[in-house]
Amino acid sequence: MKVDILASGSSGNCIALTSGQSTILVDAGIAKTKIEKRLLEVGITPNKIEAIFITHAHKDHTKGLPLANKYKIPVYAGEEEWKSIEIVEEDLMQVVDSEGEFFNHGVGVSPFNTHHDAYDPKGYIIQGDKYKVSVCLDTGKVDEFMLHAMQNSDVYIIESNHEPRMVEASSYPNSVKARVLSDVGHLSNKQTAAALTELIQGKGEQIYLTHLSSNNNMTALAEMTTVRALIKKGFKRDIHYKLEVI
Repeated sequence: MKVDILASGSSGNCIALTSGQSTILVDAGIAKTKIEKRLLEVGITPNKIEAIFITHAHKDHTKGLPLANKYKIPVYAGEEEWKSIEIVEEDLMQVVDSEGEFFNHGVGVSPFNTHHDAYDPKGYIIQGDKYKVSVCLDTGKVDEFMLHAMQNSDVYIIESNHEPRMVEASSYPNSVKARVLSDVGHLSNKQTAAALTELIQGKGEQIYLTHLSSNNNMTALAEMTTVRALIKKGFKRDIHYKLEVI
């Protein structure tokens, strides 16, 4: 399966996943024209997108949904998330729940519940070409159900959002600090590393650390935290797994 992370971070998130001739998007959080441009840059024609799966309705995950209206692409989101999404034509709106599995031309998509300050946030398991990809973005914690859903993946796309000490020392209002650090906020580097030590088996998995805070994290810090945690499990980078920070 081909993975193209078109955008990552608080300014917008969008992931393209291609299996055979079928491409889906997870999130569309940058402007429609930017999504079109970046799709073409990686060799994907926008009118070939089969579906868009939304993790939750915050703007950095939904800003580009006019793309769906233009190309008549069905958009899937948790039922309650549709309370906050108003820019999608009604006939394109589809509901996902954590008991369902959705197939789009050979690509299987299964949602799982996450923990974020949204109505009905989801992560997604995408399967095709004998590959399993886990997408776990905004969530304040990773529970046992999430670990079970993601286990045995070939690719992990997971947020490593912040370093708590940087959040605490930041100029953010106390209410924002509390939100980020809460169980319905975002994953810290340490939380992400802990989840990956439970998931990585050393079979050559690809890890993408995503959704880094531009104010409260550093690429090297996120990278180092996960690499050190996996070393303690006996896994060496580029031998047992691969890692990229986006």
